[in-house]
Amino acid sequence: MTRHHTDPSESPLTYCHNTVTDVSRTFALTIDALDAPLDDQICVGYLLCRIPDTIEDATHLPATAQQTLLQTYYEALSPDSPTSTEAFTRHARQWTPTQSPSADWTLVENTPTVMAAFDQFSQRTREAMRSPIREMIQGMLRFVQRYTGELGIRIQTTTELRSYCHYVAGTVGTLITNLLARQSLGHSREATLRKNAEHFGRLLQLVNIAKDVRDDYVTEDNVYLPNEWLAAEGVPQDELIHPDYRSGAISVLSRTLDRAQQHLDPAQSYIEKMPLGDGNTAAAWAVPYLLAVGTLRELRADPEAAFSTAEVKVSRQEVQTIMNTMCATDRQYLGVLQERIADSPLEAAPQEFAE
Repeated sequence: MTRHHTDPSESPLTYCHNTVTDVSRTFALTIDALDAPLDDQICVGYLLCRIPDTIEDATHLPATAQQTLLQTYYEALSPDSPTSTEAFTRHARQWTPTQSPSADWTLVENTPTVMAAFDQFSQRTREAMRSPIREMIQGMLRFVQRYTGELGIRIQTTTELRSYCHYVAGTVGTLITNLLARQSLGHSREATLRKNAEHFGRLLQLVNIAKDVRDDYVTEDNVYLPNEWLAAEGVPQDELIHPDYRSGAISVLSRTLDRAQQHLDPAQSYIEKMPLGDGNTAAAWAVPYLLAVGTLRELRADPEAAFSTAEVKVSRQEVQTIMNTMCATDRQYLGVLQERIADSPLEAAPQEFAE
């Protein structure tokens, strides 16, 4: 995988578009499906969110260092703060892994370049993006502080899971909607979009939590399945992936999938009702939505995979088919595609949708 460092001949926006492919190929699909100027704005916004996410997930960082970095980054994003992005980066570089730093840590090292791209946007655009990003950072800081001294984040209750999903994903839905709401939508339509944007973000986050159970536990020392659900099944949270507790853990996973399922309809409505144009396309958001539907299908079919070394994901062929289909058809078919993908892999574009 290519690592992108700053280059005098490379513009900040070019750096951002190159880097997003390194840190998330899935989200890169969304950006590729957008047009100007929204593609640039969503790309930069995503990277600005990925930076604190990298810090929150870093197991080699002491809790005090995580808190300091998140607080410094939060302050650096304020237009009135004396804290600079360079100050944050200098501190962060002290914690960059010395051997083979990941694409995410390379991104952290190049935070000033991402901020230079952000600064190219209009003040109205920057304000639309800044508020939800800073809310995300505040939420991450709150959870890191709450679990100082623990092995990692250990979600305890359903309410806490809901709060966590809001901070790390619902805020992204707010960011997207803030950018879309620069068009004249009317109060009622905007209010509905904002409500459903939360569902869209939570759907994607709950699916990620479900498919990444083992990876979150093994590589990041985090458990996002609520302890109250696990305890009810007799599963110690610190023994989440132990084979002796597999049956109970699968029951909790199924409960998590049910919770994600509840967000499908309002998330679909969000895509169907969002304004198009000014760079926005239905395909950009329908693709991650339908991939989430496909991942739910795979987890239902093989829940054991979430606790093993097996990778839970939709096949590359299905990803490409979904992408091609959504780019060639209209969002009015989103419900039909959702039902088909929930039932079985979409191996070929349905002929009746082709125009």
